[in-house]
Amino acid sequence: MLEVVVSGLVTGLAIAVPIGAVGAFLVTLTARTSWRVGAAGALGIATVDGAYAALAVVAGAALAGLLAPVADALRITSALVLLVIAVLTLAHALRGAEPRREAAPMKPWAAYALFVAITAVNPATVVYFAAIVLGNQDLVSTAAEGAVFVLAAFVASAAWQLALATGGAALGRVVTGPRGRRITGVVSALVIAGLALHTMLS
Repeated sequence: MLEVVVSGLVTGLAIAVPIGAVGAFLVTLTARTSWRVGAAGALGIATVDGAYAALAVVAGAALAGLLAPVADALRITSALVLLVIAVLTLAHALRGAEPRREAAPMKPWAAYALFVAITAVNPATVVYFAAIVLGNQDLVSTAAEGAVFVLAAFVASAAWQLALATGGAALGRVVTGPRGRRITGVVSALVIAGLALHTMLS
């Protein structure tokens, strides 16, 4: 069982550690709001990672086969969602420069829902978990082992995403002024837009 736990932790970290558009957005959103908002977003990402890990354990082969015909459409959808987020992030950053027009702060539940949505449209996550499970079929051979694997993957993902949120909160304390928040917002929007275009064209 220890081998299953280690495998789940390593699998969860392997999908979580590479910082793409979602991770970058999590850091900058936390910097512009609060740790509570960032932590809620982090748990939203981890929730989807855990759900996809569970789907992969239960029906990895079937899911991989079902996703193959629509992989391109899902990739384009993911890129479009990220582009929308980039535009909204840029608009919020520029609006923050105008007096008396600050947007209402994001609530933790809204951050959780937002990150669940943008993580869920990434087909690479479920394909990744399916590949791991299919490649280690002898490792997860019972329902209990499958549950342990999923829980370990969730814990690893949550730990990393919460670390990113904590880093974002620390960054927020450094750039608390209007100019710093505006700059981080614009940079975040450009990074997310660039990654969205890379996703669309890859």
